[in-house]
Amino acid sequence: MPHTEPGWELYRSFLAVMRTGSLSAAARLLSTTQPTIGRHIEQLERILGVTLFARSPSGLRPSPVAHRLVSHAEVMEASAAALIRMASGEMEDDAGTVRMTASHVIGGEILPGILTEFHQNHPRIAIELVLNNAPEDLLRGDADIAVRMFRPAQGALIAKRIGSMGIGLYAHRRYVDRHGLPNSPDALAGHTLIGYDRDPVWIRIAAEMKIPLRREQFSFRCDTELAQLSMLRAGYGIAACQVGLALRDPDLIPVLPERISSPLDIWLVMHRDSRSSRRITLLFAHLAETLTRYARAQPRD
Repeated sequence: MPHTEPGWELYRSFLAVMRTGSLSAAARLLSTTQPTIGRHIEQLERILGVTLFARSPSGLRPSPVAHRLVSHAEVMEASAAALIRMASGEMEDDAGTVRMTASHVIGGEILPGILTEFHQNHPRIAIELVLNNAPEDLLRGDADIAVRMFRPAQGALIAKRIGSMGIGLYAHRRYVDRHGLPNSPDALAGHTLIGYDRDPVWIRIAAEMKIPLRREQFSFRCDTELAQLSMLRAGYGIAACQVGLALRDPDLIPVLPERISSPLDIWLVMHRDSRSSRRITLLFAHLAETLTRYARAQPRD
């Protein structure tokens, strides 16, 4: 066990080297010098009593111990960022920074107008938006607010169900003009399909929609919904799409709407301790109101 507790700056340099592969690149990333990064790595190795990197012609090669340390160092990184956000504005003031996370489509297609309206009313609050389908951990400070498609299980979080949005299959008019529409779920196998690659979320959604397809049947595979949506709009093939988004584009035509559809819940989440932060609660309330309107505007069966 080390007799001296390593400071955060040592782990910060360690993460930078892990992410860039060299001392010089890590120094550029952190706006410091290569000797400083080198000293930090040597000091961390000395305190922990382990070897973190081996020198090789291609750069620094992380040891097995280094790989195991990454997730723990990232927890420290998230906590440090949360402390900075908390100190960026007074708890009772509408100033400072709020970090939020959402899926790619929610963040790229739905939130821009919502966040613009919020900024016009609260121009001193800066917003950091993380687009990620993998849930950020609010308990360890990865984000202050999350828009999620599932209810979180942790008791320390405040979760508000906003409503639900429909998911259906669509094709662009250009694709339909070339290939027509399938007349049954089984006929989908004869069409060009846009779908998931490895993300288990999309596998679950496909199963809920009772789509009789395998991954190998997708002509275009990507786990980023924005890329799927772009390919759908380009006329590449048939893809799953939020009904509310599809209604914005008259050239997107529903495919088997009576046979294939699935509701997807929307949840707004924040940590219970954030209730004392005015800027976080202001954004949470605004998101709750505007996303509720969005969900209520979704067509119902």
